[in-house]
Amino acid sequence: MAFARSRQALAIAGVLGLALGATACGTGNDKKSGKASSPECAAYEKYQGHDGKKVTIYSSIRDIEADRLAQSWKQFEDCTGITIDHEGSGEFEAQLGVRVDGGNAPDLAFIPQPGLLKRFVDSGKIKTVGADTKALAEQNFTPDWLKYSTVDGKLYGVPLGSNVKSYVWYSPKTFKEKGWTVPTTWDELIALSDKIAASGTKPWCAGIESGDATGWPATDWIEDVMLRTAGPEVYDQWTTHGIPFNDPKVADAVNKAGTILKNEKYVNGGFGGVKSIATTSFQEAGTPITAGKCAMHRQASFYANQWPQGTKVAEDGDVFAFYFPAIDPAKGKPVLGAGEFVSAFADRPEVQAVQTYLASGEYVNSRAKIGDWLSANKKLDINNVPNPVDKLSVQILQDPKTVFRFDGSDLMPAAVGAGTFWKGMVDWINGKDTATVLNGIESSWPK
Repeated sequence: MAFARSRQALAIAGVLGLALGATACGTGNDKKSGKASSPECAAYEKYQGHDGKKVTIYSSIRDIEADRLAQSWKQFEDCTGITIDHEGSGEFEAQLGVRVDGGNAPDLAFIPQPGLLKRFVDSGKIKTVGADTKALAEQNFTPDWLKYSTVDGKLYGVPLGSNVKSYVWYSPKTFKEKGWTVPTTWDELIALSDKIAASGTKPWCAGIESGDATGWPATDWIEDVMLRTAGPEVYDQWTTHGIPFNDPKVADAVNKAGTILKNEKYVNGGFGGVKSIATTSFQEAGTPITAGKCAMHRQASFYANQWPQGTKVAEDGDVFAFYFPAIDPAKGKPVLGAGEFVSAFADRPEVQAVQTYLASGEYVNSRAKIGDWLSANKKLDINNVPNPVDKLSVQILQDPKTVFRFDGSDLMPAAVGAGTFWKGMVDWINGKDTATVLNGIESSWPK
């Protein structure tokens, strides 16, 4: 599940904007003497004219990432006089619908599921992007990315952050001490898992608890494996219901993932057995690696934000990540990823200004410099990406040879992708057989 889906621990981010008075930016005749006319504000000139306005944003982004959001757009606020009021919630997917239906929609939302975005488009709630926003989005993103927020030929959102999900986190220090080699094939990955298990350490740790979104990390596992066992064309058929959810090819992928996730010899390092995966939060799931209680954790690039403070993320550091190996090299180097889309429920000029800014090169480079974030925006300078895992991710996203596919559950109708698929994976981890789970999800697909 998505990146963005970079769901963090429990707190609400609250108000992130900073209201600006006349002394900050100046108004009326003395505007030129204010901060808005200073050299650092030159890049924001096109967004001027909205001093004193407020724009609300709702997302799943909390804690340290929410703080970084506030930092990333602070200069925009200072220079334009627009206050950005952001709220992050662990129940974002469920609560966004409640708010919209109740007439309390945010001005903007960072939606990580194209399926959920389409639901709001179909109900007439989301506004098409303005002309300036559309022009900038088409300039800065490939058609492959824009298609995920396009419905019936109209653009309803612009990509924001991105992530690469096909990673396995590990401790370089521990691997060196134990003489373990980073695997480059699936067979090597299983052989290493067996070797670690034989030494008395559980090779894998995992956790799929995430509030109302519990189950999504397991769907990522299935999607990553499906992309490897069946290939991209069949993967596309699966996400669009071109093949049924209980197709044998889907069952093969689920069972293949189960050779790790439902293997008591392999999991759940630092937490217990297989069933502990269902009650372990995704935020905490990989942390036993730093204590030597687990060797590997499959999770997206955004997991860099979850390590304890002071943890060095580097190839020679406390933790790093390697590419989740392909199962069939003949199917290329598949990469699973995701991201959020900035969609508007209001079309006031100041809302359009913020939406346009978030699609700009100025914004993505401002956010990237702060750390632990990346984007598929073509204006992102890789030199502004400090995290080595994120650098690798940017290289992957910008590599035309990569076989990239968006998170499958995010592409499915929300009732499935953010509903029965999540719940089905919880049941599967808790012992329900593959066929029963897949039959249940298939029966829930909207007719």
